[in-house]
Amino acid sequence: MNMAFDYLQTEHIGFLLLEKFSMLSFSAALEPLRMANRLSGKVLYKWYIYGNNNQSVLASNGTVFTPTRKMDDIDNLNILFVVAGTGAVHAGNEQLFNWLRKLVRKGTNIGATSTGSLLLAQAGILKDRTCTIHWENKASFSEQYPYINVTDELFEIDRNIITCSGGLAGLDMMLHLINITHGSELSQDIADQSIHPTIRSAHYNQRMTVQLRHKIRHPRLLKALELMQENIEEILTSKEISQLIGLSTRQLERLFQEQMQVSPASYYMNLRLQRANYLLRQSTLSILQIGIATGFNSNSYFTHCYRNRYGCTPYEERKK
Repeated sequence: MNMAFDYLQTEHIGFLLLEKFSMLSFSAALEPLRMANRLSGKVLYKWYIYGNNNQSVLASNGTVFTPTRKMDDIDNLNILFVVAGTGAVHAGNEQLFNWLRKLVRKGTNIGATSTGSLLLAQAGILKDRTCTIHWENKASFSEQYPYINVTDELFEIDRNIITCSGGLAGLDMMLHLINITHGSELSQDIADQSIHPTIRSAHYNQRMTVQLRHKIRHPRLLKALELMQENIEEILTSKEISQLIGLSTRQLERLFQEQMQVSPASYYMNLRLQRANYLLRQSTLSILQIGIATGFNSNSYFTHCYRNRYGCTPYEERKK
């Protein structure tokens, strides 16, 4: 890891807040800095809020934030985090991308939380870099940027680029950075103050396991659910799933009805439509591309199934 910080001085950290940004992601990344200063009795960190075009920014929960710094005031920044949320796909423009690229040329470390990685990709900053993003957006990100290595990690540090999957993972990321700079004792004290007894490494799962989410223990059913989650574009037939888990098709049907109160086909279809819903709301992929990415070879059948599930067509969903 090559982080260009001067550890003997106060670190200056900027947060670029974008419209509809996640308050949870922002707080999880900011609060450890405040606690580090309080617990150490030193000004280890200073932080600043930036807004696109120096405008006030509306968080996803409706709270308005006013920038504390102008965008042309960047001389002493050690790192800038792009904080985004559900509106990330429409938040960027060429002026913003040029600003981010200027920071990179100056040697500023660049970070992102949650969907902020999408903005870095749009700006061309993630070329030849490994990054992460919120699990809900990983599929659409991979479809749009197949040449970028995006992982399921809680956070990724690749040279001068730091990305975080969002939510509470920002706390673990910041504790990791504080540990590198100021030692484990301070990072552990901050974790205690946060009532966060286990500092998670980057390799922890972003999502609940299938077993925990559905409160089931049957090993073959768990394997069937995992196979469905892993095969959204190239869908498996019930017969193929049955063979892979060592059951007959009839036994698979009975197992789903007993444990899930739904047929395997219905459960699988719901997974695919849920993925389609994410892609429609949070990507710029065409409706045809989204249908193909979720296993629908027929656009009319995709439209029919989507309307039955969500009460509107894919086109109407995209328009919203």
